[in-house]
Amino acid sequence: QVQLAESGGGLVQAGGSLRLSCVASGRTFSSYTMGWFRQAPGKEREFVSHISGSGSNIMYVDSVKGRFTISRDNAKTTVYLQMNSLKPEDTAVYYCAARAYYGSTNWRDYIYWGQGTQVTVSS
Repeated sequence: QVQLAESGGGLVQAGGSLRLSCVASGRTFSSYTMGWFRQAPGKEREFVSHISGSGSNIMYVDSVKGRFTISRDNAKTTVYLQMNSLKPEDTAVYYCAARAYYGSTNWRDYIYWGQGTQVTVSS
C-alpha cells in the first residue's frame, strides 16, 4: 500500500512558476514509477509526465516539454514537478500517482493516487 500526498499548487500569473511535491509513504518507493496527471473541469484526466523508479527514464506530454521537469528523491520518498512558463491552459487539478511498472501513460493503469492539488494560471 502506498499513500501519496501532493502539495505546492496555487494561483500564479501566466509565465510564472510552481513546484509541486508528492510525498509517498512506504519503504518501497524506489520500485515505483511515479506519474503526474492533471484534470481540468469537464475534461478527462490527462498524462503530464512520469519517471521510473531509478529516475533514468522520463516522459512528458508534448504540451509541457521544455517547460515542466519531473524529478524524484528516493531518500525522501518524494517526486517533484517543476512547472515553468505556465499558461492558462495548464490550469487543472494535478495528481501524482504510482504504479509498479514503467511505460504506461494511461491513468487507468496507475494504482495509487494522491488527493490532488489545484493549479490555477491567470492570464
